[in-house]
Amino acid sequence: MGLVKFPSIVARLTKRSTNCRFQKDLDAIARGGDRRVLGKLRETVYVQLRIQPRFGPQIKRLKGYQPEIWRYRIGSWRFFFEIDDEAKIVFMTAASHRSSAY
Repeated sequence: MGLVKFPSIVARLTKRSTNCRFQKDLDAIARGGDRRVLGKLRETVYVQLRIQPRFGPQIKRLKGYQPEIWRYRIGSWRFFFEIDDEAKIVFMTAASHRSSAY
């Protein structure tokens, strides 16, 4: 099976509001002074998720969620996402510190 590229990584908008939880979480991380996490997210994570969103040392599928939720770990931060195989889109849904992520 060859690589299937996912050209788009987008933040998922909630149905209740036009504000995106993921963007709010990123803003909170930036205000907290952990900008290197945001740099790694842009430079490494987005690249990895475009190539293979299901495989990697920091990627894990969470059990018991429908639709399937995946997480990417950067240090003590967890970035959660869903995968739409038909549209080839990775939806970033939330970001949390590990102490409050689960």
